[in-house]
Amino acid sequence: MLILQRKVGESLTIGDDIYVEVLGIDSGRVRLAIKAPEHIPILRSELRVAMATNRDAAAEAAPLELISRLGTAMEHQKPPKKQEP
Repeated sequence: MLILQRKVGESLTIGDDIYVEVLGIDSGRVRLAIKAPEHIPILRSELRVAMATNRDAAAEAAPLELISRLGTAMEHQKPPKKQEP
């Protein structure tokens, strides 16, 4: 991993076609401008994690079966109905 220090207005390049510029630093937050070819996806790390989680959930063998099991489990947790005299 390469670690760099940049000031506002400074930039760096990755390869020949990815350009990153520091636009601002305010209250511990850094604003970056990234210019890259359209075929290169640029995602925040939390979106990558969400995508992987969704992909894993979609790959479950029988997601509908899991949902029906959840419904059955919820039915067993309901209090018994009162019998009228």
